[in-house]
Amino acid sequence: MGGSGSGRYAGYSSRSTTDDYRKIDVRRWAREGFLEPGQHFAWKWSVREETVASIRAISERGAVRLIYRTRQGGDDWHDMDYRVRLDWTPCNFGNSRDWFLCPSAGCERRVAVLFGGSVFACRTCHRLSYASQREDALSRMLRKSRKLETRLGWDDFYGRKPKGMHWRTFATLVEQHDMSEIAQAQEFHRRFGLSGTLGKGFP
Repeated sequence: MGGSGSGRYAGYSSRSTTDDYRKIDVRRWAREGFLEPGQHFAWKWSVREETVASIRAISERGAVRLIYRTRQGGDDWHDMDYRVRLDWTPCNFGNSRDWFLCPSAGCERRVAVLFGGSVFACRTCHRLSYASQREDALSRMLRKSRKLETRLGWDDFYGRKPKGMHWRTFATLVEQHDMSEIAQAQEFHRRFGLSGTLGKGFP
């Protein structure tokens, strides 16, 4: 893949998850209009606003062509140029849903996301698990809280209602966040054998 490395991020372990691989999402490309036949575009991955990898793509009728360079470790670079077939399934109200067909030999699973390697392929072909499958209870709770904070726009202004959000929605999300924080504290006490209990309101 263009840039440093192949489809995996630096610093991965032998037990890989979907978070260890760069990915392309057919839903995002469809929303951006990239899947219209004749479209030529570049897709980039950045870290701290610096491009670390990129591919070129050309949309054709019923497929998208991927063009990039890849290497494993310190091996020589290899040029890759191949087609990923597309498929569609009907949705309600006459719309349709876009899918990639995994290009790995003998697969052709219908998937929304392909993960980078020497070839972009589905999670099953890369033998990947989801990061959440390897999290303990406390890590899952922390991830849930961070996800709620992002939805609430609390990355910058903690506790403030986002502009345009209904008060009822805001109150529901805040309650979910508070309960998640309490559950984290309870799990922390349980794990480390701390005395006392915690409930709503932290008595």
